[in-house]
Amino acid sequence: MGTPEFPDLGKHCALVDCKQIDFLPFTCDRCNQAYCLEHRSYIKHHCTKANKRDVTVVICPLCAKGVRLIPDQDPNITWEKHVDTDCDPSNYEKVTKKKKCPAPLCREILVFSNTIKCRDCMVDHCLKHRFGPDHKCSGPKKLETSFSFMSLLNGSRKEASKPNLTSTTSSKWTTSLLNVASNLRASAEAGMTKLSGEINQAWQTARDGVGQSSGIHERNRNQSRVKKVTIDACPKCSRGFIDPVSLVQHVERDHGGSSGA
Repeated sequence: MGTPEFPDLGKHCALVDCKQIDFLPFTCDRCNQAYCLEHRSYIKHHCTKANKRDVTVVICPLCAKGVRLIPDQDPNITWEKHVDTDCDPSNYEKVTKKKKCPAPLCREILVFSNTIKCRDCMVDHCLKHRFGPDHKCSGPKKLETSFSFMSLLNGSRKEASKPNLTSTTSSKWTTSLLNVASNLRASAEAGMTKLSGEINQAWQTARDGVGQSSGIHERNRNQSRVKKVTIDACPKCSRGFIDPVSLVQHVERDHGGSSGA
């Protein structure tokens, strides 16, 4: 049994009627005998030291509940007892029914990896219909009660118009509240006006600075374009010449070659 490299590999099943060689045998925790896959349970190999610890549970196809089989009792009797007392067919749908995406015409089963809760309607949907327009989201639920400053102000005005014992106090409170609101509005308008004036002044200053700098640059460019020219005057007729050669030719031609006074 075994191989030259592993001489202890595999064992025969301890059941007398089997004796099959199993290379991955199961050792019974009660009788410490090795058995094959088929005879590994207490009932299959008729273990004498099991002490009724062998537990076999079958799933009822009607209610999806587990039914434990008693070792010394006929399974048919256990089954009939379960059907008469504990079997509830309505539980089968609760156990086996899987949650699906509520979007119209969507049959995708929702599991942990593809379930997203919509932030508006707070309903679980699949990845394909996770956005509101995809599953026709009804939107967030509106609060039944809301607090508004205008509603409070209107309510205080109505209370002030009613002739009761607290009309004087309510009217004073309303008047002071209106004064505070008007003062806040006036302060805000004044601040906006001042800010607008400062912005306009800064903008005008910036424009003037840009205009002055552009004028200076233009004058510098014009001055750089002007070239200085030296003119030589004839000592006889005071005629000006840019080129000295032209001046010499003029003196020789018109004044007989004499440049003296």
